[in-house]
Amino acid sequence: MKEVVDPGHRLEMVRLATATNPLFFTSDIELKRPGRSYSVDTIRHFRDRQEGTLFFILGADAFAEIETWKEFRHLFSLCHFIVMTQPGFEQTSFAGQLPASLLEDFRYNSKRREWIHVSGYTLSFKEISYLDISSTRIRELIRKGESIRYLVPPEVEAYIQAHGLYRKR
Repeated sequence: MKEVVDPGHRLEMVRLATATNPLFFTSDIELKRPGRSYSVDTIRHFRDRQEGTLFFILGADAFAEIETWKEFRHLFSLCHFIVMTQPGFEQTSFAGQLPASLLEDFRYNSKRREWIHVSGYTLSFKEISYLDISSTRIRELIRKGESIRYLVPPEVEAYIQAHGLYRKR
């Protein structure tokens, strides 16, 4: 059974991990929202309140399930999307994997190497360096009593240790 850590702890770890980067900020808007929280509502919230360019960053695994998201077709008309992919991912071949319901809304710009939505917002696929750094792996290492050094920022590692998160119960 997958242990789910309190959302307040998860928020604090994100805050610690991004604290030194002025281009990131954390928000508890989804924790304060009553009921289920949907990405489309969160994007609308920030779009209405923030100045500057808004990017929604997600993994290829989450993007593969995008059709199950609330108002998924409308999402791409609200902000730019960046999908983080595994090494060797061919973004030009992704059209075959793009949900058929989205194909008519996008065109591929080979010069910029990104998909352009009819709204003008972009959908980019960015390859990440492959390191075995997943939340699942980090939790497993902690449960085994092994080091997570270099897998998370030192501040996050200290927070996890101080609060006894992910340890065997």
